[in-house]
Amino acid sequence: MFSLEIETLARLLIDEARERSLRIVTAESCTGGLVAAAICSIAGASDVFERGFVTYSNRAKQELLGVPGDLIADLGAVSEPVARMMAEGALEASNAHVAVAITGVAGPGGGTPMKPVGTVHIATARTNHGLMHRAEFFACETRAEIQEMATQAALQALRDRIS
Repeated sequence: MFSLEIETLARLLIDEARERSLRIVTAESCTGGLVAAAICSIAGASDVFERGFVTYSNRAKQELLGVPGDLIADLGAVSEPVARMMAEGALEASNAHVAVAITGVAGPGGGTPMKPVGTVHIATARTNHGLMHRAEFFACETRAEIQEMATQAALQALRDRIS
């Protein structure tokens, strides 16, 4: 179902989280649950995976993760502050220790000159370790390719926070 790269990252993530007794939560928009699915495709994921939020709509981001509507209205859902708030909100709404949040423009439409298709924001939060953010741009031809690259980047971001 997933590429070898994604399966390998997910397997390593699970092993590393298990070694550190850390539980993981995901908050996803443009990937629609692919990060959670990649983690859960590996046997033993239940040892570390707490839950996943698919907050595709702006309303879901507000209701489930506590992202302020004004923030979304001012900066757009695809922005660093929204990704950071999604990660914080996922931690607060779960019993996890580390969160990843991802929001972006997977296309083929919806891009703007300031946020072209392929723009993705990934934020990670870890209890008592603060937040980290990375902006990515995936110059891929299809929506599926952008989602795959974003999933891979989110898994790597989680591994980086755990190590």
